[in-house]
Amino acid sequence: MSHSSLTFVFGILGNIASFVCFLAPLPTFYRVCKKKSTEGFQSIPYVAALFSAMLWIFYAYVKTGETLLITINGFGCVIETIYLAIFITYCPKKARMSTLRMIVLLNFGGFCTIVLLTHLLAKGDGRVKLLGWICVVFATSVFAAPLSIMRVVIRTKSVEFLPFPLSLLLLISAIMWLLYGISLKDIYVTLPNIVGLTFGIIQIGLYAMYRNNKPVKDQKLPEHEGDIDNNENVAPTVTDDNQEVNPQAGDIEIGEKKEEKQDQQPKHGQTELNNNNDIINNSNINNIRTGERESCGV
Repeated sequence: MSHSSLTFVFGILGNIASFVCFLAPLPTFYRVCKKKSTEGFQSIPYVAALFSAMLWIFYAYVKTGETLLITINGFGCVIETIYLAIFITYCPKKARMSTLRMIVLLNFGGFCTIVLLTHLLAKGDGRVKLLGWICVVFATSVFAAPLSIMRVVIRTKSVEFLPFPLSLLLLISAIMWLLYGISLKDIYVTLPNIVGLTFGIIQIGLYAMYRNNKPVKDQKLPEHEGDIDNNENVAPTVTDDNQEVNPQAGDIEIGEKKEEKQDQQPKHGQTELNNNNDIINNSNINNIRTGERESCGV
């Protein structure tokens, strides 16, 4: 098989792997549409993924002859735009304004600035090199997103937040694009995928290490224990002349009421805490998984 044929094969395999990675969040957004709620997760990974795809398309256009980079990142731009449209539709107003601000600043302002700078500051091969290094810096920072996942896995000693199929698929994608960059002798495609390969291997290693551990459950807050002594503040009660004075009757009655209040308050507080934890956990899971998926393109 010739050198160009190998490059084409690696590029096609990289396109297939990245295509499946781009589709990974579909179940999440199906749930968002069904519940009409984004469940608290953030839009940053989708904004970053869209910007990354735009950069690689521009790089491939300037360099010429990089059709396989244009095809997969063109699909990435379309699918990420759809994800962001769904997110903006169902997210709270504050998150919507924040997302729109990021899109304007990064995907429009940032991208237009890069286009202008690469045309004004460099010509010919120098333009390709400048744009290539910009792509390397951004892609490397995106590939570093799984650091948050690895930190969670090491801290909890659980792979609950580390989906093995997606991690394996991202590893395969990094390998294919690395081989594509090497066969094409393109250092700007090769370098970020070396980082992606390294983090992918570490994630698979962590999964093998902690796969048999049980997921960590949220611990309940300790409830207040101990009797309340109200003897000093309770007046003695007299019910009849023939009955003895019972200075503890009021204490018992007040104590029972306070215990009832104490029983009710922790339940209410615990319910709020559990609800908040569910939202936070959903947010973490979604952000972590989408954070991995940022590096689907190249």
